[in-house]
Amino acid sequence: MNRIFTLIFLIAMLSSCGSSKKVTTRKSQNKTSRVVKTTKKNKVPEVVVNTSTETEEIIKETPENYATPTHEYIAIYSDIAQDEMRNYGIPASITLAQGILESGSGKGRLSVEANNHFGIKCHTGWTGGKIYHDDDEDQECFRKYKNSKYSFRDHSLFLKERSRYAGLFELGAGDYKSWAKGLKAAGYATDRKYPQKLIDLIERYQLYRFDNEVLGVEASLNNKHTVVSGDTLYSLSRKYNISVPELKALNSLETNNLFVGQVIYIKPIIKD
Repeated sequence: MNRIFTLIFLIAMLSSCGSSKKVTTRKSQNKTSRVVKTTKKNKVPEVVVNTSTETEEIIKETPENYATPTHEYIAIYSDIAQDEMRNYGIPASITLAQGILESGSGKGRLSVEANNHFGIKCHTGWTGGKIYHDDDEDQECFRKYKNSKYSFRDHSLFLKERSRYAGLFELGAGDYKSWAKGLKAAGYATDRKYPQKLIDLIERYQLYRFDNEVLGVEASLNNKHTVVSGDTLYSLSRKYNISVPELKALNSLETNNLFVGQVIYIKPIIKD
């Protein structure tokens, strides 16, 4: 009988140990499962990649759109040209036209690498930066500036301080045609078509409007429209009862692109 009780006791003990072992194993598996799951939820690289992509898309949504590099050039430098006109009496239209022509609308090597928008050479006494570029002769010395605004100021001083250009300042500040011809006569450029090239640029892009603003000769508000967000050539044509082709011709537009702040003429401006 004692042997029977001893055997029953041993079986009970073994069953109790087996049950405990199963519980322990189950807990261990659950714990491991939870750790793995937590690790999956916190994949940092996925978060970083997504955030970076979203940031790049936001940055790329906001560039200004211009019809041509020349329109962009005018938008960037017209204020500087007007300031130079106020300070030195050189028509802003002439300054802008020369800058467009000499710098290739800001895309030429001298303007990109040296901020030189007017092709001004070193000449005697120049102590500033220099860049060498093929022009009338190989590797001629041209002035180099730290910022484009210094090129515009040097252009003003270049004309104002040289006696051969003195006659230009006796002309009317709004007489861009005489200024264009006078620059060639004074030796600014050797190209015999230089005056007409400047005049064509001024009239094609209506650069004389910047002269008029400085001189207080504003075009009638009924003649122009300042582009706001949402404007299109089609919407303007409907608003002012003028066809899209007429608008493009009137404003020398090669595409239908507009940018906020752009001045669009809706009626021809009669000039003397």
